[in-house]
Amino acid sequence: LHTGDGAYMDENGYLFIVDRMKDMIVTGGENVYSAEVENVLSRHPAVAQCAVIGVPDARWGEAVHAVVVARSGSDVDEAALREHCRQFIAGYKCPKSIEFREALPLSAAGKILKRDLRAPYWQSQSRQVG
Repeated sequence: LHTGDGAYMDENGYLFIVDRMKDMIVTGGENVYSAEVENVLSRHPAVAQCAVIGVPDARWGEAVHAVVVARSGSDVDEAALREHCRQFIAGYKCPKSIEFREALPLSAAGKILKRDLRAPYWQSQSRQVG
């Protein structure tokens, strides 16, 4: 059964789903699960919504890029969010770039449309991965 999910099973037989495989970012040969980075970013009090995608990078293949909707009235910048991430995840998983938006593109079901976020970065690339 192919679901498109990335998962692992622990020594007790419990199954843990970590991310959609199409959302996994490969940067410098390391796998970064977008869901892990999104979970950390979402814990910051100034973040209302976020999505993490891979964008083309000449050196690393892909770079971790975050798209963030800040909470109304909050004042946050890229440096503060990167520092927040460094407290919880490895440096290579932290966003190399952060883009702030008023809203994220959503499907009719309310899911974030990551393909719409990725499109501008990958449209001129000959391959859809680094």
